[in-house]
Amino acid sequence: MIIETKYHGSTNIDEEQILQFSNGIPGFHDEKQFALLPLSEESPFFAMQSIQTSDLAFIVTSPFLFFQSYEFDLNPNTMEDLEIEKAEDVEVITILTVKEPFENTTANLRAPLIINRTNKKAKQIILENSEFQTKHLIIREG
Repeated sequence: MIIETKYHGSTNIDEEQILQFSNGIPGFHDEKQFALLPLSEESPFFAMQSIQTSDLAFIVTSPFLFFQSYEFDLNPNTMEDLEIEKAEDVEVITILTVKEPFENTTANLRAPLIINRTNKKAKQIILENSEFQTKHLIIREG
């Protein structure tokens, strides 16, 4: 399937890899399908590209690459919604706010995206009672 993208132009994607957000994501409730496209071959960053809207893409990454102590428990409702049966099915990514200079880029650790790797169902959750915020610098000095 060929889609128009914000960062990659016309791109061929595998339809089986499309992430399905049954309720969209906060602020974009009509956007229900996204593809994860690497920004470059060696990059830990991806464009989470809307299938429907070519100019809508979020820069995302695995939070565990930058925040080794990042952890939380998934609530049973999320596990049921995404049909998660085992821990290996779960992938966690976080949306970045890219800034200039890049050292000022932040990750939203309060609202991670949870993906079931097996069926590609996905959902953004809000972590309640968490010390994590919506803007954590991904590059820390020192």
